[in-house]
Amino acid sequence: MTSLPTAHEIARKGHWSDAADTVTLSYEDRFLRRKVLTAGTGAGFLVDLAHTESLDEGDAFRLGDGSLVAVRAAVEPLLAVTGADLPRIAWHIGNRHTPCQIEPDRLLIQRDHVIRDMLERIGATVTEVDEPFTPEGGAYGHGRTHGHDHSHSHGPDSHTHSDGGGHSHSHSHAHGHLPHSHDH
Repeated sequence: MTSLPTAHEIARKGHWSDAADTVTLSYEDRFLRRKVLTAGTGAGFLVDLAHTESLDEGDAFRLGDGSLVAVRAAVEPLLAVTGADLPRIAWHIGNRHTPCQIEPDRLLIQRDHVIRDMLERIGATVTEVDEPFTPEGGAYGHGRTHGHDHSHSHGPDSHTHSDGGGHSHSHSHAHGHLPHSHDH
């Protein structure tokens, strides 16, 4: 039995050149630790990383022989969001911890009928598109944010977090209120 070439490390965008092959992955599939993937040439390889990584378009897997397989973002069903007050619209998307690709004149998010309805209610124009999805990384420049699901509350201050990989957990937020001061 022949063993598959194995990638134990990631070469980040801008820190490599001359990839031997490419692999096209959805946003969800670019969050992985161990998985067999098929490159564009049809060659299979095993990804076996020390811990779960979030990959971006332009990153590459470094195989054991030193060759590289570049990561490309797959075309996915998305929502293109535009509107007169795009910063305000972006704030509402970010407030829900929704992965978002930010462009000068539009925002791209994954299709979600609840978020779509909310955006249309605040005046956004929302159009279905099929494009590669390369959302912004986390607050420190790389990685992904974890989605919030505020639609299934189990109490006044609880909500569910989803990591995008089918795993979720719930927790509560305490919302303390300061007493109002009244000047007389």
